[in-house]
Amino acid sequence: MPRPDPLNIARLWQDPATRGLSLMHADFQTQEYAPHRHEALVVAATELGGSVISSRGVVAEADTASLFVFNPAEPHSGRMGASRRWRYRAFYLDEDALASLADGLGIDPLPYFTRNRFADPDLVAAFLALHRAIETGHDGLRERELLIASFTTLFRRHGSGGGRITPATRDRARVRAAAEIIRARLGEKLSLGALAAALGLTEFQLIGLFKRTTGLTPHAYITQLRLDLARNCLASGLPIAETALAAGFYDQSALSRHFKRCYGVTPLQFASLYRGS
Repeated sequence: MPRPDPLNIARLWQDPATRGLSLMHADFQTQEYAPHRHEALVVAATELGGSVISSRGVVAEADTASLFVFNPAEPHSGRMGASRRWRYRAFYLDEDALASLADGLGIDPLPYFTRNRFADPDLVAAFLALHRAIETGHDGLRERELLIASFTTLFRRHGSGGGRITPATRDRARVRAAAEIIRARLGEKLSLGALAAALGLTEFQLIGLFKRTTGLTPHAYITQLRLDLARNCLASGLPIAETALAAGFYDQSALSRHFKRCYGVTPLQFASLYRGS
C-alpha cells in the first residue's frame, strides 16, 4: 500500500447533487503536473500561494486573484515555480454536469474559452464559496443557486460563443405562484430545479425573478419564510429541535445559525421571552 505524501495532499470527490460534477481540494508543496488533459471543463481557484501553469504555449502564474479555466480535452501542465505552497479548489464538469448547467441557464451550446487565465478576484471568491458550500453539503438549494450564479458570471465575462442567457421578466404573478408552492412545502426539502420547472422558468430565470421582485434570492426568501414559521413555533412552546424540523431546517444547528444571523439572538433566547406566558 503506497504511503501518503505529507507534502502533497489532495481530496477528490463527486458532488451527490449534480451528476458528472467532481471536485478536488489540493494542498501541494512539491507537486509537478506533467502535460495532461481532462474530458471535462475544468475551473480552478487558488486559496493560498500559487503555481505556474502552461497551456496553449503560454506560461502564466496561478495566484489568489486569478481563475484558471480549461475547455474539455485541452492539454495543460503545472509546477510550483517560486511559490513554496499551492492550495487550490477545482471543479471538473463532464458531459452530464455540462448538460445540467446548460439546462439551468437555458442555453445550448455553452460558451467556450479562448484564454485560460482570468484576473478576476470577485469570480475567484464566488467559486471558492461555491466549492466550500458543496464540500459542506448541507443545503442543496443554496449550492445550486451558487453554482448557477458563478457559472453565469464566468460565461458572461469571459466566455465566447454559446447561446444567449435570457433573463426572466419581473412577473409578480409567478412570484405569488412560487410563494404558494413554497409555503405548502416549507417543511420539505425544496429543489431550485423543481421550483423553476413548476413555474416554466430556467433556474437562472427563477433566481433573477426573485431578486428583481423581492430583493432576495429563492434560497434567502425560503430561509426567511422558514424563520417566520420557526418564530411562531418557538412562541407556541415547541422545543427547538422539533421547531427546526417543522420549519424545514436540516438540523437544530442550521436553525440556530440562520436565526442568530438574522435576529442577533439564538432560538433559545427568543423562546425564553414566551416561557410562562
